[in-house]
Amino acid sequence: MITAIIIMMTVAVLMSLMIGLSSSTVKQTSNLYIKEQARLYLRSATEFALLAISGHDNSVDCIKNMTINFDNNLYRANIDIRYMGSGIPTACNPNVIDNGVQTSDSNYTAIMDVTVEATQAGLSEPIKLHRRTLQKP
Repeated sequence: MITAIIIMMTVAVLMSLMIGLSSSTVKQTSNLYIKEQARLYLRSATEFALLAISGHDNSVDCIKNMTINFDNNLYRANIDIRYMGSGIPTACNPNVIDNGVQTSDSNYTAIMDVTVEATQAGLSEPIKLHRRTLQKP
């Protein structure tokens, strides 16, 4: 009888350890999935901002920042854009880093800071990714 109780207690402890390990593995896997999806949205937001700059009339003003919501507002991308080059409109002044670039190859270059944040509830840790790129629209 005592042996049966000891065996049952050992099995119960092993089962509780297996359930705890299984739930932590599921949580880590879902966080990894959300982080990889945020990384893809980070690249998409960069490309979208580059497309918006290319389609914008840059002779009057500049696109300074953008906010994009992905996947039914589960991910939010904030994009801050700075410019460098010659002949950049004065309406862009707070966002112009250098207006004295002399080479035509570097004229109207955009420096983009893109931040993507996962906004869904139930995350065990906040997921926020940042990417800074130098783009030529």
